[in-house]
Formats: sequence, C-alpha cells, structure tokens
Amino acid sequence: MKIYYVYILYCSDKTYYTGITSNLTQRFVDHQRGMNKNSYTYSRRPLKIVFFCEFTDVNLAILSEKQIKKWSRVKKKALINNQYEKLPNLAKKKFK
Repeated sequence: MKIYYVYILYCSDKTYYTGITSNLTQRFVDHQRGMNKNSYTYSRRPLKIVFFCEFTDVNLAILSEKQIKKWSRVKKKALINNQYEKLPNLAKKKFK
C-alpha cells in the first residue's frame, strides 16, 4: 500500500509552505537543495518540517493539501501545535 504525505515546511522568512509527496524524506532534501529555482521555497531556505500526516488515499491527501493551503497562518499554527480543538473556531474568525 502506497503512503502519501501532506506536509508543512517552515521557511526562513517565517512563512509556511504546504505540499504533498509520496516520499517525504526525498522531497524535503529536494526542497533544501533548491532543485527548482522557480519554486516557492528556493529563496526561503533553510527549511524545517513542522507538520506531516500520512494518507493511503491520494485523493484524500490532495484534498487535505488544498484545504490547508487556504487556511490562515493562525489556523496552520494550531494544526502544527496539535491544537485540533481550536480548528473549528479558527475557521469562523478572521485573523491578520
């Protein structure tokens, strides 16, 4: 059974990058090495993996990645800090 990962990277400019992969270790190495000069993370290295979750269904992984990408910074931080109880309320409020 193939495993897919949705992950969040913390960038050197204090932003977050969310992605999906089937090989988390290799994908992180690629980000750190700057394999693609046009990528979001290229000029924001060094990076740190601050969150990841595993999926066996690629479609569910893709949906989760797209959902997280739309979240506010505050909501992403709650996810990263395992503060799941805060997620519903953060969806209803606007934060700067």
